[in-house]
Amino acid sequence: MKASATIPKLRAPIVLVHGFLGFDHLEVCGWKIASYFARVPEFLREAGNRVLIARMHPTGGVADRAAQLKAFLDKEAPGDPVHLLAHSMGGLDARYLISRLGMAERVLTLTSIGTPHRGTAFADWGINTLARLVTPMLSAIGMPYQAIYDLTTTQCRVFNTETADAPGVRYFSIAGRHRGGWHSPEWRLSHAIVTRVEGDNDGIVSVASATYGESCTIWEGDHISLINWRNPLAAYWGECRERSPQYAALVQRLADEGF
Repeated sequence: MKASATIPKLRAPIVLVHGFLGFDHLEVCGWKIASYFARVPEFLREAGNRVLIARMHPTGGVADRAAQLKAFLDKEAPGDPVHLLAHSMGGLDARYLISRLGMAERVLTLTSIGTPHRGTAFADWGINTLARLVTPMLSAIGMPYQAIYDLTTTQCRVFNTETADAPGVRYFSIAGRHRGGWHSPEWRLSHAIVTRVEGDNDGIVSVASATYGESCTIWEGDHISLINWRNPLAAYWGECRERSPQYAALVQRLADEGF
């Protein structure tokens, strides 16, 4: 079935915002080989929606990435109201953008997807275990690493006290829930750490941390599956699904709210 038959067209542009270590798309010799939100932009555009895909520094801090997101919006949609769909750290960038960079009048809604609004125990573990080894190497090659600190539970507590929601913006959220296990070896360590401290999680962000705004919907799957990347082994066991219908539901909800 065509996307136009299953998803509404919103009046305002939809902006996709990537997370930590993210990108808009990857190219090799002029050929696009991957999109951060796999197949999602194409699906949304088929229904006539205007979709913008932001690019910020993959390891920059929230304040810097939010400023880059603002510059992107000022260039690509100057003065236009927008809907933000933000994955992982991108949700924190979006909240900073709205509340601390004067963009509340231009952002209609923020739907955060697997965002660690209260931080993640895995970032805490990383700082305590690896920071003394990793940060000097990153400094030596000129790679920012503030993002690692901004995702800790301690820093997110500070962030939340300093970043109040804007009254005119509607906030929604999606949380992922992944069971871990041997068929997803890439999540074994982080899933176990977050489970021990925070409970159910998507492999790196707990359901409790991702829950934010007026409502939270839980999607079964790991953190990367939330942006429609499919783990072949998990897919074989029936634990990885095409997300297009769920993204359609996100946009339908906005349409139902009058947008």
